[in-house]
Amino acid sequence: MNIDDFDFNLPQELIAQTPLKERDSSRLLVLNRKARKITHKYFSDIKNYLKKGDCLVLNDTRVLPARLYGVKEDTGAKIEILLLHQKEQNYWEVLAKPAKKVKLGTEMIFGNGELRATCTEIKDHGGRIFHFTYEGIFYEVLDKLGEMPLPPYIKEQLPERERYQTVFAKEEGSAAAPTAGLHFTNALLEEIKAMGVKLAFITLHVGLGTFRPVSAEKIDEHEMHAEFYHMSEETAQLLTEVKEKNGRIIAVGTTSTRTLETIAGKNDGTFVASSGWTDIFIHPPYKFQAVDGLLTNFHLPKSTLLMLVSAFADREIILQAYEQAVTNRYRFFSFGDAMLIL
Repeated sequence: MNIDDFDFNLPQELIAQTPLKERDSSRLLVLNRKARKITHKYFSDIKNYLKKGDCLVLNDTRVLPARLYGVKEDTGAKIEILLLHQKEQNYWEVLAKPAKKVKLGTEMIFGNGELRATCTEIKDHGGRIFHFTYEGIFYEVLDKLGEMPLPPYIKEQLPERERYQTVFAKEEGSAAAPTAGLHFTNALLEEIKAMGVKLAFITLHVGLGTFRPVSAEKIDEHEMHAEFYHMSEETAQLLTEVKEKNGRIIAVGTTSTRTLETIAGKNDGTFVASSGWTDIFIHPPYKFQAVDGLLTNFHLPKSTLLMLVSAFADREIILQAYEQAVTNRYRFFSFGDAMLIL
């Protein structure tokens, strides 16, 4: 298939710049795959589409305040860096801007010297490896000095940092939020649990590659970035029990979907406690082994995320749903509205 098969007209003003005041007040487009029926609801109505024995799978990754502003120790030149992922203790791969000013051995100061870094390696793709020194606990220093790495299409400032975290975020390590989970409140999750719906947690640390455009004309020539995932023994057992009792596994977000399908794909359709790196690229045609339902936000044209959703339903009905979403002025992407596909 070609990249143009996943194109649609998206007015720029529909890309949500700020989150709604109430997390669960966003709109919800419900797509019934079998009946090919589209219904327009609000997110709090999601309870009406869940039933006892179902299981929601939530990504509990927590976004790092990974954007840092510092100066070169020798010249005072201002440099912005973005933490990508930890290589080993106190060594991180980063993106630097302007990169040309960061040479091997460049020393940086952040804040009032609470955090210092030295460039120890220059990567082929232009990234850098920094070694950090600090007093105390790194994540506490980062929490004080860092800013949330909002996606490039969001131009507004985010006054409340926690609005770019899910209410169940726990495991530090993401460069971006698993945005389908942003719609849930603790109260709504408690209501869902009280219905007899199970909640399972997995971790996939979202990388910045999730925003990388597909440059290949043929989609199967695109190479996905690798992201770290983890599934606990408790979650593996819970998901196995749900499947055995014919319950539905409903993935909250494309990140949960990619994790579940990676693990099931490696284990003949079963769930096994495991950790590792996945670069799975789900696009039509694809046979799902783990996921029975998908909750996701509305994605950008020609994106790998739209391709995944089009594999779960089919491209034609997804593009019809997106056309209705545009017509009805749904809000798109990270802070936007949601779609439930069953």
